[in-house]
Amino acid sequence: MGAAACAVGRLGDSEDWIGFVPSFDDGYDLVLGRGGAVDRKAASDPDDLVALAAAYFEEALGEPPEGLAATHADIGVLIRHVASRAGSGERGVALQEAVDAIDDGLAADVVVSRLVRCLVGSEEPVARLLRRASELRSAGEG
Repeated sequence: MGAAACAVGRLGDSEDWIGFVPSFDDGYDLVLGRGGAVDRKAASDPDDLVALAAAYFEEALGEPPEGLAATHADIGVLIRHVASRAGSGERGVALQEAVDAIDDGLAADVVVSRLVRCLVGSEEPVARLLRRASELRSAGEG
């Protein structure tokens, strides 16, 4: 049996939610679910995980299912994981600053701004998550 998924938030007015789950390769997968079950799962990239964390702190998505809701600690572990694989370059430093902000319990807007600086592209975190959710749904229909 695998680890439980952590739901970050619901997508729109539906019962669909988006979140993450530990993968077998010592990483994290992006997951879509409905109710208490995972419907779709795909390998994530670092920007997917950072976008999930930003959406969590922005409270930009609907409330996740109660029994699956990601916690502050879950998000801290997630971003610490991304930071540990980022190296010592500019992105690695930015991710460590985001980890520090999360660990120190800084205001949500400060954490979000630090997380957004870690994203490679210019796509907004929630827009990225909605796009990835659409891709996952489409892949499941094929």
